[in-house]
Amino acid sequence: MSRILIAIVCILFVIGGPLLAQTPFVNPVKKALKEGKPVIGATITTASPDVAATLASSGFDFLWIEMEHSPLTLETVRSMILATRGMKAMPFTRVPVNEPFMAKRVLDAGSLGVVFPFSSTRELAEQAVKSCKYPPLGIRGFGPSLAAPRWDFVGQSYPDFANENVMVIPIIEQKQAVENIDAIASVPGIDVLFIGASDLSYSLGVGGQRDHPLVQEALAKVLAAGKKYNVPIGYPSGNPAEIKKLIAQGFLFFQATTDLGMMKSAATEMLNGVRGSAPASPKPGSIYGDK
Repeated sequence: MSRILIAIVCILFVIGGPLLAQTPFVNPVKKALKEGKPVIGATITTASPDVAATLASSGFDFLWIEMEHSPLTLETVRSMILATRGMKAMPFTRVPVNEPFMAKRVLDAGSLGVVFPFSSTRELAEQAVKSCKYPPLGIRGFGPSLAAPRWDFVGQSYPDFANENVMVIPIIEQKQAVENIDAIASVPGIDVLFIGASDLSYSLGVGGQRDHPLVQEALAKVLAAGKKYNVPIGYPSGNPAEIKKLIAQGFLFFQATTDLGMMKSAATEMLNGVRGSAPASPKPGSIYGDK
């Protein structure tokens, strides 16, 4: 009997192996969000593939590769994306501007998501989606010779893979965006609406006061629109207690502290432990540091 069972298992392995290999890739961040699970990403600002790879293998769900508020070049972004192949964290890139050519360049470097700043109108939200999708869903130009080798898309074409897995993430960071939130949130193809809390506070006239009633009222409007149109809402925070509170409020997508911020925090904690200083508790605030 045991020989028969062994033979059956071997046959199933031979037959099933190729079938399993044909299973289409599913972006784990998109999957988690659809299941209502929170995701957290580390922010990469230093031009180091080693730093990116270290954080990509540290348990984060994604990397937020920062091209708006850092000097990162496309060549460095490409090296980071290659260095993190096979690791848990999916590489997403915040581009400096909501323009199709900029999205195309980071996507062709292998990024699996694009974060678009200052997307304050429906037209800009639609442009973000179209920039990330191949026709007939969008206007992305075909040139994936660098992007394709980074990903496993056995059993489907690269355009089909990209259209299904690339994430489109507009940022809500202006008063105008909050006023247009229903028009923005209802755009098909948006995967996350991310709130740029610091810039939003300045746009509302209460710069840096993320807990101000005007800011909190704006957050509530964005959350309501996300719920109405079934779009996850994101927020920047590197504070564990704050993240737990935000999850309870309905936020699911979190941009955590920068690589430099984490380095400084760990160094300070170690030195305080040696010298006997009381460790400072992390405070809610900008992930780029407060002045």
